[in-house]
Amino acid sequence: MEHVLELHKVSKNFGGVRAVDDLSLQVRRGEFLSLLGPSGCGKTTTLRLIAGFEQPTAGDVCLEGKRLGRTPPYKRQVNTVFQHYVLFPHMTVYDNIAFGLRMKRLPKPEIQARVTDMLKLVELSGYETRYPHQLSGGEQQRVGLARALVNEPAVLLLDEPLGALDLKVRKRMQQALKRIHREVGVTFLYVTHDQEEALALSNRIAIMNRGRLEQLDSVEDIYLRPRSKYVSDFIGEVNLFNGTVMDDARGVCTILTSGGTTLYVDVNDDRLLGSAVEVAVRPEKIHLSRAVVQGENTFGGVVVDQAFLGAMSRYFVRLDSGEEVMVLRQNHGTGEEWLIQCGDRVTISWRRAWAKVFPRTGEPHLPGP
Repeated sequence: MEHVLELHKVSKNFGGVRAVDDLSLQVRRGEFLSLLGPSGCGKTTTLRLIAGFEQPTAGDVCLEGKRLGRTPPYKRQVNTVFQHYVLFPHMTVYDNIAFGLRMKRLPKPEIQARVTDMLKLVELSGYETRYPHQLSGGEQQRVGLARALVNEPAVLLLDEPLGALDLKVRKRMQQALKRIHREVGVTFLYVTHDQEEALALSNRIAIMNRGRLEQLDSVEDIYLRPRSKYVSDFIGEVNLFNGTVMDDARGVCTILTSGGTTLYVDVNDDRLLGSAVEVAVRPEKIHLSRAVVQGENTFGGVVVDQAFLGAMSRYFVRLDSGEEVMVLRQNHGTGEEWLIQCGDRVTISWRRAWAKVFPRTGEPHLPGP
């Protein structure tokens, strides 16, 4: 697939701090790619390097196959939408969107046509004469988005653009962003620290850790097939068990945890025998029942905490071994008969395929299903 944007071994130092460390990244034309990671991982610095607001200490940024070098921001075929709306307060909605086109000295009829199209796209037709202070936060962000898109960039850079919005408005804006991306077909490169937002919006996710690329993959592979403990722990909720590999036969790894629990995982690697590992299991992949059941990865315990979260409930189960496990369970039915309570004796279980094994040292991932 054609790549519209490429970073080749890019690093950026600020004094003695390396914010971006030997980063190589290829962005496909027309995709919605999110840079995801905690504060300080280098994702915003990466965006600023692409935009031209910072210069790399080493490496190259290439757009449309051309090395950008020290090309100033206003000459790059990218536009940026920031978390803070950065609208001109003395200009109307129309004039804010038209500003970049006027700087390019485009004919007035073309400016009018393009601004009108953008207003329709962001569902703000009829708002032309309003000023920023007359708009809600979500409406101001739509104006910022229209102002960036009207210049027809090769890549639209979005730096946590929904971070200042409340939850309900943010959810609506996520839907709007997905619709706009589908309609215009422009490449979106989106920076966020919100895992749920990245999963909801993206075609692919690039997870960053201390300036480096930890994993770049589809949304499904990032969540279901993490390549490191860091990715597994960062995306969503996860239960982690420390243990040692006791047996590895016929593609099934037997692991004895520090709490004395025996786990079985689908892994085929005879180098693991005797290794210290961590086993990761997603809480929604765990079956919870009052029934007494026997079998692999099946354990008895007592519910020590329960929270009703609307569509699902979250349980913490203390196993007979003393280890504590989180379980997420969909809420079904119309009454409370399905609701397991604190103090209830329960059985939890999961399939071998739903567990992932990682070295205790945090080295590259071990083979798995």
